[in-house]
Amino acid sequence: MTFKDVKASAWYAEEVGFIAARGITSGTGDGKYRPEEGLTRGQFAVMILRAYGVSPVKNPADNFTDAGNTYYTGYLAAAKRLGISKGTGNNRFEPDKKISRQEMFTLIYNTLKVIDRLPESTNGKAPASFSDGDKVAAWAKDAVTVLLKAGIVNGSNGRLDLTEELNRAQMAQVLYNLLSK
Repeated sequence: MTFKDVKASAWYAEEVGFIAARGITSGTGDGKYRPEEGLTRGQFAVMILRAYGVSPVKNPADNFTDAGNTYYTGYLAAAKRLGISKGTGNNRFEPDKKISRQEMFTLIYNTLKVIDRLPESTNGKAPASFSDGDKVAAWAKDAVTVLLKAGIVNGSNGRLDLTEELNRAQMAQVLYNLLSK
């Protein structure tokens, strides 16, 4: 699958094609992928669960109060039921909020833990190797540490930027790293 706005020479082109070919994403409509666009928590929850074959719950009785009735509703119910996400508090998930890097790492980590596929540590770095490594939220520490040590995620310019929003190109890179190893 190709997208009008993903040039073959783009650093993320292979990764976007990889996740699209596996049905993890079909883009944003109109033949576009919008690589620089921010990714929401609901969008990422759908993609990580699709990546590992976790089916959405049909007609969910127990879900986050803000799960609505949309393409991500059943996926959020699955994430809640399996313990992949407890949400952001007060039985809310905030699916339309842009996802931060540490939120993404935590959803990945929790998904891999539930399906018993946590990566083994290799020669990756520890959070302390980064200038902002001491800024990891307590709830994200295990996730960040495991994914860094396994080489699944990397920082940029000596920083992790864990509270920064993630864009669709970066997300494709992370899922490619996870699934192609």
